[in-house]
This record gives sequence, C-alpha cells and structure tokens, in this order.
Amino acid sequence: MRTYEVRTYGCQMNVHDSERLRGLLEDAGYVRAPEGDQADVVVFNTCAVRENADNKLYGNLGHLAPVKALRPDMQIAVGGCLAQKDKASITAKAPWVDVVFGTHNIGSLPVLLERARVEQESQVEILESLEVFPSTLPTRRESPYSAWVSVSVGCNNTCTFCIVPALRGREKDRRPGEILAEVEALVGEGVLEVTLLGQNVNSYGVEFGDRYAFSKLLRACGGIDGLERVRFTSPHPRDFTADVIEAMAETPNVMPSLHMPLQSGSDRVLKAMRRSYRRDRYLKIIEDVRAAMPDAAITTDIIVGFPGETEEDFQGTLDVVRQARFAGAFTFQYSKRPGTPAESMEDQVPRDVVQDRYERLVALQDDMAWDENKSMVGRSLEVLVAEGEGRKDAATHRLSGRARDNRLVHFALPSDVSKPRPGDLATVEVTYAAPHHLVADVFGAVRRTRAGDAWERAQDAPVATPGVMLGMPTIGAKPMEPAAGGCQVG
Repeated sequence: MRTYEVRTYGCQMNVHDSERLRGLLEDAGYVRAPEGDQADVVVFNTCAVRENADNKLYGNLGHLAPVKALRPDMQIAVGGCLAQKDKASITAKAPWVDVVFGTHNIGSLPVLLERARVEQESQVEILESLEVFPSTLPTRRESPYSAWVSVSVGCNNTCTFCIVPALRGREKDRRPGEILAEVEALVGEGVLEVTLLGQNVNSYGVEFGDRYAFSKLLRACGGIDGLERVRFTSPHPRDFTADVIEAMAETPNVMPSLHMPLQSGSDRVLKAMRRSYRRDRYLKIIEDVRAAMPDAAITTDIIVGFPGETEEDFQGTLDVVRQARFAGAFTFQYSKRPGTPAESMEDQVPRDVVQDRYERLVALQDDMAWDENKSMVGRSLEVLVAEGEGRKDAATHRLSGRARDNRLVHFALPSDVSKPRPGDLATVEVTYAAPHHLVADVFGAVRRTRAGDAWERAQDAPVATPGVMLGMPTIGAKPMEPAAGGCQVG
C-alpha cells in the first residue's frame, strides 16, 4: 500500500481541509506514513495570506526534488489557497510536482493522483466555484475528543488587505439540519467538544435569509446530549448581534470564550481596510459580552503598519488594547499581498516603523494578558486534558489542557492519582500565572469521559501526527513572530 503525508499551512479552515484530504486518501486505499519515513505521496495544503507563503512552499518543494529524482514513483501534490492563486505557475516553477488542485475541488485529489500516475504528466485542476460542500467528503480527524465542524465556506467581505475571499469564493452555508447531524454523529463517536467553523462564522444564514440562524444553531447545539463544549471561530464585529450574545450566555455548553478580530483601533484605518465597523462598535460588543458573561475571555487579531497608518492611528490601537484587556492576541505586521487593493495604496509604512510599532504592541498586550491571567490565581478550573498542548510536560511532570474559557493550563498530578487520558476532564486550582498560560499545582479530581474512552481506543492504531504550521489563535499561545498581515478565519 502506498503511504501519504499531508503538510498543512494556514488557518483553521486549512487544518480542517487537511482532515478531509487524509480521509479521501485513506478512503482511496493510502495509509499514513509512519513518523520519520518518506511518504510515497506528499500533499502540501497551502496558505496565500502570509508574505513568505510562496518562498516557504517552493523551498519545501526544492527539498523534495532530489528525493523524487531517486524515487520516480513518488508523487507531490499542492492544494489550498496558494494553489488556487498561482494555478499552473506552480508546475512551471516546480515541474516535478504531479498534481495542483484548488480550494473548491479538494475531493478530486485521489483521481488526479491516479491520472498523473497513468498519464505520466502533471495534472492541474482549479475550479472557480464550489461544486460539493467539503463536509460531505470522508474525514480523517486528528482528535477523537475535539472536532471542527464547518457551518459555511467562503466570505462575502471585501477587506482590502485580504485575498481569501478571492480564493475561497462567496459564502456558502450548510443547512442547520446537516450541521446538527454531523455534531450528533461526532458525539456518538465520543467527541466532547466541537468548534463551529466559518470564514465569517456569525454571518451564517445569509445565504438562506435568516439573520438569527447562528444564534439558533448555538442553542440547538445546547440540546445535544453528551456535547459538553461548543466554541466558534471567527466572528466578524459587523455581524455580531445581541441574539448571539444571549445564546452564548444562556446555553450552558457554549464556552465563555470569544475570538473576535479587531485589526485596528483607528476608525480611519478601519475604513481604509473596509472593515465596516468602528472602534466604538467593537468595544460595545466586548462590553455587552462581559455584561452577559463576566468570566468570558476575549482574544483578537491585530495588524500594525497598514498603509497610511500614522502614530496617532497606532495609539488608537493601543488604547483599544488597554480598554479591551484581551486575554490573548495574534499580532501581525502588514505586508503587501498581490491581488489585494491595499497592495497599491499610497503611504506604505516603512519597515522599521512597522517593526517598532509591532514590538510596542506585543509588549503592551503581554502586560494586559498577564494581568488578566493573574486574576485567575486561586480559582478552580475544569480542564479538558489534551495531547500536544504542553511541549515541556515531560520535563515539568505536568499535564496540559484548555479551561472552559480556552486558557492553556499546565497542571500537576499527585502520585496517588491515575493519569487522566486526553479527553478526560480534570478539576484543578490555579497557583501561578504567566502571560500565555496558567499553572495549577493543586489538584482536585478527574472525571473519566467517553471522549477519553475514544482516545484510548484510537491508541490501538497509533499514527504519526504532522505539525500544523500556523493555527488558530488561542489563549496561552505564544504571540506570533512578525508576519504578513492578513485574514485568519474572520
């Protein structure tokens, strides 16, 4: 049997798409390559948002060129947003690539691989619109206890810095019954936590004309027995309505966490970005969320150095950060992206000025996050034990996971307590706070869950887990290194 490896770059939408790519390949008879082995098929699921996306891809393709020269039967496929953008130029620059496919036809990958093998020539297939909603495709999920569930794909916004709508297309919504059926099936398999996913998740319902569709969906998730945690990402402030806040506050399994991109604290810059809200509107949403859920943790995305941004504009961003008191933020340095309106805007900010502003923003946000985390010391938290959250767990003899508000918690386990499994729930007391995580050295109890049972069953057939290069902003995650400004999911 031929082996495969999927390498993922980009936002959580790409992460979920990669789960589908793995499902498609395994459905076609491929098996996942053991960690450290060279796979027979290597798939790059790419991102076009970052400035260095092209260099990263072609650098990786260059490393595989001599490998393929020695193994002619090896196949390389490139998909995702960069493939949608660059199309046939990928095979012109890297003729050893066998398959190029876009964001709208990930389901074609197995057929394209077979066609490339039989015809002995590269296959390029880029559709300009979605033919089949991706959630109908087979999926090989990374976690047996936590899952992504797409509610929509595409985006109707026209942010001047973002190329994603051009590559993902206009918003297409799933019917509520299909979403809930998928959630119920996941819970039946042992999943305890789902994250509802959309490029602009709270505009869900626009395609079938129901402006309350997203709040209704949150409430419906509250009625699914066995589903203990519901999250969503990423909402757009323009579409954030009171009914969503009410649904969050009144639905017990919807978590008190919110990731809502700010991008800038300057009304003038927001207008130039075409963000269709202003700072007062953004701050009012945060005020309303905290009034309804006092313990809610709020995170964000911020771009510094957008064309025309002055020091006064930047001070406006710092002011919003002080008022909002974000529990975490992904901060980005703006850089030009081909095909976006902002690329040709005048008054591009010098790189040294952008770097200085970036460093000042990160320092302030770290202080805000640390203060917020210090307020958690002494509190009892319910932590969903997870795999891969604590890179130093072996050295510190701790376990790691996420609290209900999505804060990262590292906790100690008494010697006389059986080790909880990923997917189990642990009650702990916070004893120390850092800017990006909490430590809990006072242990309460463990609740074994069906999710933990599912994880245990999955260990009967262990597989290697590839790294995700850029993921969803989470509380406790280290702030990103300087990167190109762009759209996450939202």
